Amino acid sequence: MDIQIKEEGEYQFIDEGQGEVLLLLHGLFGALSNWGGVVEAFSKEYRVVIPLMPIYEMPLHKASVPGLVNFVEGFVRFMGLQDLTLLGNSLGGHVALVYTLDFPNQVKRLVLTGSSGLFEDSMGGSFPKRGNYEYLKERVEYTFFKPETATKELIDEVFSITNSNSKCMRIVTIAKSAQRHNMAKDITRIQVPTLLIWGLNDTITPPHVAHEFNRLIKNSELHFIDECGHAPMMEQPDTFNKILRKFLQKEVKQLEQTHWL
Repeated sequence: MDIQIKEEGEYQFIDEGQGEVLLLLHGLFGALSNWGGVVEAFSKEYRVVIPLMPIYEMPLHKASVPGLVNFVEGFVRFMGLQDLTLLGNSLGGHVALVYTLDFPNQVKRLVLTGSSGLFEDSMGGSFPKRGNYEYLKERVEYTFFKPETATKELIDEVFSITNSNSKCMRIVTIAKSAQRHNMAKDITRIQVPTLLIWGLNDTITPPHVAHEFNRLIKNSELHFIDECGHAPMMEQPDTFNKILRKFLQKEVKQLEQTHWL
């Protein structure tokens, strides 16, 4: 599928399909391409929208989880989106959680996969080793159950990012903001139906983190994917999409049943 990146105003984004909106948020070292399998699988029935998060370009004093939430709020308003099914991976999940709490009338479903917000073990907490390709390769591969999922193209992209002093400063600043911003006391207020899709072999946000999300978010369901790391939508796209589709269809059926009662 040929996915076109659009640019309007200050935003770069993917906007494919029509219908109910799936808004997808990528993580700290993520990119629009991380969600390629979801776009391909769901854009025939849904409007799939993915903003490019300004992680490497935003002003340093705004480089934080709240700063990214403000960006998403501005993007949603600019695009005129509403009744969102909000999906977030890693840092994108953290941003999705805060956005859902700040703008509860905008979100009707929440999907988290490998989300930060409670605990994470990532290289973002310390300054990445610049110029050390093998170290970066090892750390990127650590994200996945199968190291070969980390393509040379992906490793080269992360290597390029970490060789920029200004980008590194923003990565570290945002990562530290996420680590300080523990949401255990806040997410108990989330009311919308929430789907948790987790890699059983996630080393960044391990399975116990998923169980804690499941415990704290009352209206949530948890699914693990075996032989899968921190980015299930990339490493096990078919299984991820099957779980997501079942969740979306179940919620539609429940709404229909409520309507007829």
